Amino acid sequence: ALATIPSASGKGQTLARCPDCGVILWSHYAGLGRLLAFLRVGTLDAPDVFPPEVHIYTASKQPWLSLPEDRPAFAEYYRRSAVWPAASIARYDALKALRAAPPE
Repeated sequence: ALATIPSASGKGQTLARCPDCGVILWSHYAGLGRLLAFLRVGTLDAPDVFPPEVHIYTASKQPWLSLPEDRPAFAEYYRRSAVWPAASIARYDALKALRAAPPE
């Protein structure tokens, strides 16, 4: 089931929930819409295959949660260009260009 909720940008984000248990599986942010999905890795059978590259919104994490020191952590969001590998930024930029292209 899809639901749109407010986001810090003011543009909202769309959440995809499991129809049986309601857990969020992935989300789409307004910038790229359905061209890009942010998957909740914890929903995978083997989440350890995809460890986080960055921790965000750590200002609201529970005090008992320890984050590994070998990964960047940000109290709020972050600038992609400061964290993402060049190949990831190139893929993101290609999606932005695709979204901006006029329909054929």
